[in-house]
Amino acid sequence: MKKKLMFLGALVALLIGLVACSNDDTASSTDDGGEEAESYKLKFGMVAGTAQNEYKAAEVLADYIETESDGQLTLDIYADSQLGDDRAMLEQVRENTLDITLAESGRFGIWVPRASLLGLPYIVDDFDHLKRAIYETDFGKDLHEELYNEHNWKIAATAYNGTRQTTSNRAIEELSDMEGLKLRVPEADTLLDYAEFTGASPTPMAFTEVYLALQTGSVDGQENPLSTIDAQKFYEVQDYLALTNHVVNDANYVVSKDTWESLPEDLQTILQDGLDKAAEEHTKLFNEEEASLISKFEEEGVTVTEPDLAPFREAVSEAYPKYLKDIEGDGEAFLQQIADAK
Repeated sequence: MKKKLMFLGALVALLIGLVACSNDDTASSTDDGGEEAESYKLKFGMVAGTAQNEYKAAEVLADYIETESDGQLTLDIYADSQLGDDRAMLEQVRENTLDITLAESGRFGIWVPRASLLGLPYIVDDFDHLKRAIYETDFGKDLHEELYNEHNWKIAATAYNGTRQTTSNRAIEELSDMEGLKLRVPEADTLLDYAEFTGASPTPMAFTEVYLALQTGSVDGQENPLSTIDAQKFYEVQDYLALTNHVVNDANYVVSKDTWESLPEDLQTILQDGLDKAAEEHTKLFNEEEASLISKFEEEGVTVTEPDLAPFREAVSEAYPKYLKDIEGDGEAFLQQIADAK
């Protein structure tokens, strides 16, 4: 009887040991050599708030990479400019204190002057044109290579981020209707030039002052993406919306080169797939929002016009030469490459 009990005890101990080993394997991620795999927590900073499309797209990224990597790759999102403005966060990515952020292509012109060409009014017709200029031309490919090798910025994906339009207190049906229009614009050379070269009177002012200025008639109009016009309720104090399509905004998913190269190849693949899915969702959300907002504004009593944009493009193109002064290489050839990507 004692021998039988000893045998049963040994058998139970063996089974407990097997179960424990099985649980240990489940609890820890191991590589092929049996060693525990390293986990990576990435930081994603953005200006947008948690209710905005950019954040929703980042959530798609976070969910995808955590699921596909079995928790080995995770993402913390810092929204609402918690880490600073877009320039500050680009610097943080460059210094490798932040892993991912968003930035327009033209924004890189601060560091690489020829990138500013991508932010010029009417330089591209739409987002598809912009993507071809970025990814299919020598201009775009060389730019991305320089950003990667010299600034620690990997442009991993590009999304659509809205197109700037013009609201006003009078109808804009053709270029001549811009003449003398007191148009509020930000303190940005490209947008100041949009106003000036179309015949309007550029009127810079703080963004927080725009609604009241429109309401009181201190300015006649302003320009912004439809999502901003909606969020700031400019449609309440403007009777007209002209689809001037003067600047197409993109949002590049910028990853630290050092972060990227620190990841194993399988996690690089998962991260890239996740970034592609996030950019796709980002683009879809903005397209859907813009389509619905035009109808919303019309229901609110706003008259929407679609002026012939060829004269607008021709007028603004006269501002382009001054942007070529600080650019190394053949600036005219760069402009031609962008135009040919149409």
